[in-house]
Amino acid sequence: MNTKGVIEHIVSWLNEYAEKSRSQGFVVGVSGGIDSAVTSALCCLTGRPTLLIEMPIHQAKSQVDRAQEHIRMMREKHSKVSDLVVNLTPVYTSMVEALMENETNALVEIARANMRARLRMCTLYYHAATNNSLVAGTGNKVEDFGIGFYTKWGDGAADLNPIADLNKTEVYALGRELGIVESIINAAPTDGLFGDNRSDEDQIGASYPELEWAMEMIAKIGFNGTLTELKNRMDSAVLSDRQKLVAEIFYDRHLKNQHKMKPIPVCEIPLLLRNKE
Repeated sequence: MNTKGVIEHIVSWLNEYAEKSRSQGFVVGVSGGIDSAVTSALCCLTGRPTLLIEMPIHQAKSQVDRAQEHIRMMREKHSKVSDLVVNLTPVYTSMVEALMENETNALVEIARANMRARLRMCTLYYHAATNNSLVAGTGNKVEDFGIGFYTKWGDGAADLNPIADLNKTEVYALGRELGIVESIINAAPTDGLFGDNRSDEDQIGASYPELEWAMEMIAKIGFNGTLTELKNRMDSAVLSDRQKLVAEIFYDRHLKNQHKMKPIPVCEIPLLLRNKE
């Protein structure tokens, strides 16, 4: 991949979109991960005012440190960069208390993780509105269009996304070209929504390079059936047991998360019912 050319293309696209929408600049949530680091660096390169917001909620110190290291570098390199730390831990705690959900199980844990992402979305859009700016999304291609690994109306909410056509490995390639700090380049990818050290791979059961392989393989064969049909097809293919498992992991999430990747269903009223009696 021509990383320099891709960077120039994205920066030009960001500027053109901002110009057409009559927006002043960009707002980006910075988590200490590679996706938000690359997204924010690309927005900063436009030369437009770019607000970087860190929004900790019971966040691990390592994640906070990485986010702050990146923000410092962006401020040193670019004159129109500003930053905020919005501590959302008290807001999150108040929400948990208000919901009066004392029992903790897997569903409650996921619901609370998604609530963190949605609180951050509200924060980003508040500052975007008050600064006439656009919220830049930070999801990569595998997350956004492959397995739907994001929170609906949370980190999946954005006005535009400069990296959504890039696989995770390509995001890392851009990160190295952009000079993203080593602490972020070397960190295991994590959504940081659970208050512990679990990585994305721990949650998904496969690494991003493996998921990219599965996404490309399934697209190449043009498969669009059920999970059972995919398993049957994999059994007859020359694949390792690990490859078969990764393909099933990818496609299972792809099917289950279609509600995130497609427009919300709208109940259309038949014309006959609209007619007056």
